[in-house]
Amino acid sequence: MKISEAYGPEKFGLSFELFPPKSQQGEDALIKHVAQLMVYRPSYITCTYGAGGSTRDKTLDVVDRVHQQFGVAVASHLTCVGSTVDSLREYLVLAARRGVENIVALRGDPPRGETEFKPVAGGFSYANELVGLIRAEFPQFGIAVAGYPEKHLEAPSPEVDLDNLKRKVESGADAVITQLFYDNDDFYRFRDRYTAAGIPAPLVPGLLPVTNLAQIQRITSLCGAKLPANFIQALEAAGEDDQAAFDIGVEFASQQAQDLVAHDIPGLHFYVLNKSQATSRVLDAVGLNR
Repeated sequence: MKISEAYGPEKFGLSFELFPPKSQQGEDALIKHVAQLMVYRPSYITCTYGAGGSTRDKTLDVVDRVHQQFGVAVASHLTCVGSTVDSLREYLVLAARRGVENIVALRGDPPRGETEFKPVAGGFSYANELVGLIRAEFPQFGIAVAGYPEKHLEAPSPEVDLDNLKRKVESGADAVITQLFYDNDDFYRFRDRYTAAGIPAPLVPGLLPVTNLAQIQRITSLCGAKLPANFIQALEAAGEDDQAAFDIGVEFASQQAQDLVAHDIPGLHFYVLNKSQATSRVLDAVGLNR
């Protein structure tokens, strides 16, 4: 299934995002979690791609194995970080050979230890350039890009950020998947501006159920998402009780997902962190099960 086919009338696109495990044991555990998630009949499953292509082979191994074992459509992330245009082309050729149908096209974050994105000689500076390359030279791929309800950290203003997003869609993207967020009003305001800007691609909320306060604080510090004060207080009150924190996070994510579904979204994208339990609980609560 192409990303362009996942959303539309009478269609609710459900997708899950994985990352490449560091060991064979981790990959085997991941596959068990994917098996649990498959009961929800996802439209497609994505896998991230390390800075500078550091996980290139593992990304393709993961999506290939998921596709072969479960028959589900897959998408590989691809970033501009540390890559020339020629090396991006090489990756896209390899991805096509291994049955990848979709690409999540991203500029990518600066490598660890660096604060500013710097394109390599012969590389791209912006995600819309990568989208344009894929659409022009590899038209067989479906393409998703990222959107930021609370603004990209590097964007000087929400207006500039939205202009950049519109440019990515105009370059050939089929859908926009948002960065994680924890206040639905941020998404609704973003959607209103997105619609007013005349951007036609489906806008898909991305959710990450919280199961560990320290972990989510680290993640949100990197992407600029805000955590509601009352949610932080509830997680802090759970202290060292991991099960209590898990239940609080699942309940919050379930309410968030239920509200989004009630507000006419085209689908949901879950950042599952290579686990299945929290996302499964949320999908059961929302009634998106089987």
